[in-house]
Amino acid sequence: MANERLRATMTARGMTAEKLAAAIGIDPKTVERWVNTGRVPYARLAVPAAEALQEDAMFLWPNLHQGRSARALSPELVAIYGQRAEMAPAVWFSFFEQAEQAIDVLVYAANHLQESVPGFNDLLADKAARGCAVRIALGDPDSPNIIARGQEEKFGHGIESRCRLALMHYRPLLGKRNIEIRTHGTTLYNSIYRSDDELLINGHVWGVNAFGAPVWHLRRGKSGTMVNTYRDSFDAVWERAAPVA
Repeated sequence: MANERLRATMTARGMTAEKLAAAIGIDPKTVERWVNTGRVPYARLAVPAAEALQEDAMFLWPNLHQGRSARALSPELVAIYGQRAEMAPAVWFSFFEQAEQAIDVLVYAANHLQESVPGFNDLLADKAARGCAVRIALGDPDSPNIIARGQEEKFGHGIESRCRLALMHYRPLLGKRNIEIRTHGTTLYNSIYRSDDELLINGHVWGVNAFGAPVWHLRRGKSGTMVNTYRDSFDAVWERAAPVA
């Protein structure tokens, strides 16, 4: 079984098997086996490899030390980013580019997608043209909940203007087949980004802008408990959201 945590971390860090192998002085084929077959390395290799990836070795290989007491992690958890700001535009592009069936975005504004991911609208349009269902739910700038969020994050009216800016960014996509855009005024506890069976969950922290809050990368497993919870939440908000004319 492939080690998806290791694969995702290497992608996020821009680290190929060749680069990681060179950093710790081993054969690239060894790294490829770690990724593709789930082989667990010896601790003497795992520790420097984790350091090169700026990650904890026990996160990358939970079974590294058999018998060591460690809290079990959900098999749906692929990676955790300390802040959304840590995620490179290439990570966001790759996340959405892999979608074949569904792309969902539930945010207040999230203008970082439009402002830092090259050709984001073109990516969505291309996916939709290929049959991928795209649903974008943006914050209603006149909603009391959005106004309150701006005050809590010390952005004042800034978040309201960013919601309006977000809608301007997405307007060129209105009317395209398989793309729907709606606005909502719900209290948003998390921003949700979906690409088929994978999710990026940007947690919201009182008094902190979303770019400074953590992001969980989830992939639906056999039970799908965590992923299904967030997907159900998205659907609940979507049903209450108003279509953009």
